[in-house]
Amino acid sequence: MSFDGLFTHAMAKELQPLVGGRVNKITQPYNNEVILTIRANRKNWPLLLSANPQFARVQITQIPYENPKVPTNFTMTLRKYLASATLQALTQVKNDRVLHLDFSTRDELGDDLSLRLVVEIMARHSNLTLVNLKTGKIIDLIRHVGPDQDRFRTLLPGATYVPAPAQDKVDPFTDDTRGYRELMKTPDVPLAQLLQRHYQGLAGDSAKELAARLAASDPDEAWDDFFAQLDHPRPTITTGAKVSFSALPYQTHEGQAQTFGSLSEMLDAFYAQKAEHDRVRTQGDNLIRPLKTLIERDEKKQKKLQQTLKDTEQADEYRIRGEILTTYLAQVKRGDTSVTLPNFYDAMKPLKISLSNQLSPSKNAQKYFSRYQKLRNAVAYVNEQMAQNQSELDYLTGIMTQIEIASPKDLADIRTELQEGGYLKAHKQGKKAPKHKIAQPEQFYASDGTKIWVGKNNLQNDQLTLHKAAKTDIWLHAKDVPGSHVIIDAARPSEKTLLEAAMLAAYFSKSRASANVQVDWIEVKKIRKPNGAKPGFVVYEGQRTVVVTPDEAVVERLRHQPTI
Repeated sequence: MSFDGLFTHAMAKELQPLVGGRVNKITQPYNNEVILTIRANRKNWPLLLSANPQFARVQITQIPYENPKVPTNFTMTLRKYLASATLQALTQVKNDRVLHLDFSTRDELGDDLSLRLVVEIMARHSNLTLVNLKTGKIIDLIRHVGPDQDRFRTLLPGATYVPAPAQDKVDPFTDDTRGYRELMKTPDVPLAQLLQRHYQGLAGDSAKELAARLAASDPDEAWDDFFAQLDHPRPTITTGAKVSFSALPYQTHEGQAQTFGSLSEMLDAFYAQKAEHDRVRTQGDNLIRPLKTLIERDEKKQKKLQQTLKDTEQADEYRIRGEILTTYLAQVKRGDTSVTLPNFYDAMKPLKISLSNQLSPSKNAQKYFSRYQKLRNAVAYVNEQMAQNQSELDYLTGIMTQIEIASPKDLADIRTELQEGGYLKAHKQGKKAPKHKIAQPEQFYASDGTKIWVGKNNLQNDQLTLHKAAKTDIWLHAKDVPGSHVIIDAARPSEKTLLEAAMLAAYFSKSRASANVQVDWIEVKKIRKPNGAKPGFVVYEGQRTVVVTPDEAVVERLRHQPTI
């Protein structure tokens, strides 16, 4: 089930305990997402309102987020109008993907003020709109839509709020005509398509599920049972050829099913990695683009150096020509452009040698010797340059890998590292900028409760390995590929804990999608960082190696502390 009208219906019911609560915090951690923390029933509820084109939704979220230092204009508007406001009602518009959050508060003069936050969950048309109910005017919205973008309605501050176009369909929750009976009599068109055309708020998978249930048993009983279950959902994620979620177990979803205590808990589990990756790609775009440019530059330089090194293999050819010319100097005439002489290095076979008609025979010989010496001298230089360039290429490729596995909070560390390394220009600060505080490494738990720490970038890796870890702790890293430093908070971990930590090291590395990943492990006291080495680079000897296959399901399990 996508977040269709049926799921919106179930979510609206789950969120009813928030009604009567008071807004005590408003943040906008990401461009298209707002979190209203509502205090209700002696508990704080972080209500996520997302207008993300791919992951639009409404839910209670427990996923931690990094609050931006500078609030957006929309955040400031919400704080001005909704801070301390009371949520009076939370309703769905028919069976559409639209929720109305009605608030009561007071204006600057102390008069009553009724406001509505309209949440439209409509893919790329998703939006959050704050409306003054008395005037019907838009106060502000998270995405401004001008008349050049939408001719039907203008969504700009000050404009009259116009609802999204109503669908000419029947609300399945209020239909008492049993219209699906007539639809089932149409043989030429699949029933799922007919249900979608006739009823409001049914996504493709919901229509298929409902059609399958109507066909499998008494239609009236199946219909009533299906919609009754949506008022008492059993949130389910099904993992098969693709991963899907639904408010209740769908028979048409093939794969392994996992149920959750609430719709919000399920959405946190479903979107945690997907939304996180999307946010990283969005926020990290200004890191990824310059990194790609630098990597492409180094790759081109490496190819050029390899060609130069290949050219040096011809050095002996120049020396041979110089020596033959010197030996047979009397047979060479000034002004010739070439001469054929016996090659005493190859059984006296004739060898044609090119000449400059502007130079004397001896000068031509000296020119070949000069070319030979220049290429010989270049070998050491080119090898040194290739080693340095390859080292930088590996380093930058490693940082690109770290962006792929990063959380949004980790991007600041990566940006700081690139700025300090001269790869990225630092933003000018009016005053002296405070020293960057490195984010904490991510914490995991082995099956026996042992803590396992994972650094998500080079600065975190250095901090974790060289400062946070005890000398007797166990250090792990995927062998010969960029990846995270992993620390087991124990001197003698069990074999199972060691394998679980190795799984994390493999998963948070460039070999995430590979099978049979080799992972080195060794005591922290045997790790050494060379003088002048780049962040995250260490050397070690005497390591042992285990082989694991990364498994995302295991990684997700290790995020949670076991009950022992």
